[in-house]
Amino acid sequence: MARYTGAVCRLCRREGQKLFFKGDRCYTDKCAIDRRSYPPGQHGQGRAKVSEYGTQLREKQKTKRYYGVLEKQFHKYFEIASRRSGKTGENLLALLETRLDNTVYRLGFAMSRAEARQLVLHGHFTVDGRRVNIPSFLVKPGMTVAVGDKSRSIDKLKSTIEANSSRKPPKWLEYDANNLSAKVAAVPARDDIDLPVEEQLIVELYSK
Repeated sequence: MARYTGAVCRLCRREGQKLFFKGDRCYTDKCAIDRRSYPPGQHGQGRAKVSEYGTQLREKQKTKRYYGVLEKQFHKYFEIASRRSGKTGENLLALLETRLDNTVYRLGFAMSRAEARQLVLHGHFTVDGRRVNIPSFLVKPGMTVAVGDKSRSIDKLKSTIEANSSRKPPKWLEYDANNLSAKVAAVPARDDIDLPVEEQLIVELYSK
């Protein structure tokens, strides 16, 4: 399974904003973008004029990195989104939001999407009572995502859930704190996705 294995803090610096790859560390003064707010590399501090194409590319790269998706898979999501009715950009974000690893992160079961991906790979979650260890699994309305019975006693998972207890899940997830589960109530609407992404720029890029 292909995934990015390089230094993640340099990705935040490249995009010029926090992508929250390291959970709590991103909120401290140790965050790389707070220390060095310019892009990485030899010419990071230079003044480069960004073209229209460059702006569109950066928006696509930023979105890919938010969700931890590589180019081939991201383009596949775009093709699926373009075939659905409605706005392609919003369809694309809805697909990315309903990935199982992102759903686990949104529910507060992990401090970052990377951590959520690892937890899913290790089989700590179920969908409709069946264990699923595929991070890219797309949840649909009516499905129920829950922490596996054997995983509820894991100290790290319990401490993470407790630390995130004040975090409110998005409207499209009906969270049951007592059972550590959530029902997918609807397809995520654009208003439910709080990421600073201009999805129309991605559509324009792929439409060239």
